[in-house]
Amino acid sequence: MSSGAKAGLVSADVLRREKQELQKHERSTKHLEEESRNAQTVFRDKSGRKRNLAQEQLEQRLKAEAESKREEQYAKWGKGLAQERQQQQNVEDAIKEMQKPLARYIDDQDLDRMLREQEREGDPMAALIKKRKAKENKEKEKPRYKGPAPPLNRFNIWPGHRWDGVDRSNGFEQQRFARIANTKAVQELAYKWSVEDM
Repeated sequence: MSSGAKAGLVSADVLRREKQELQKHERSTKHLEEESRNAQTVFRDKSGRKRNLAQEQLEQRLKAEAESKREEQYAKWGKGLAQERQQQQNVEDAIKEMQKPLARYIDDQDLDRMLREQEREGDPMAALIKKRKAKENKEKEKPRYKGPAPPLNRFNIWPGHRWDGVDRSNGFEQQRFARIANTKAVQELAYKWSVEDM
């Protein structure tokens, strides 16, 4: 039978012995039952190694935080950094203006500076002021070569300003350009030949 007892007509001695054996077996496995009742579940991966679920959850949380930070940064970039700065500047200017009194007097420095920076049509000094500002903001330009057009090179680098215009190369650049042009011409000719009968 499924319980392990014999089926059919059985004597009382046999039943008693079977019952004692079952009780002995239960007593021998009782401590295993207690141990397994309070045991923690062991999770394993495909290869059979134990998995540390707490560590995996921590890693997942850190990964999710990094992903959310990156998404937030991309969203910020999508709106436009310069536009955001400009909006912040406008808010700061508005707050600054709100804190000022409603009446503005002649010695208001902000108003004076704003009026001076405005460009008016027909202002005779505007050109001079523009020149001065351009001169202040302009960095010192490096001198450039001023002469006949230099020979091409593969990097499209313009010669220095002290170059005397004499080509002292060994001809490698010209050979390279000729080789490139030749391969292009051969490819074009081969293409035309291949589609000629169509």
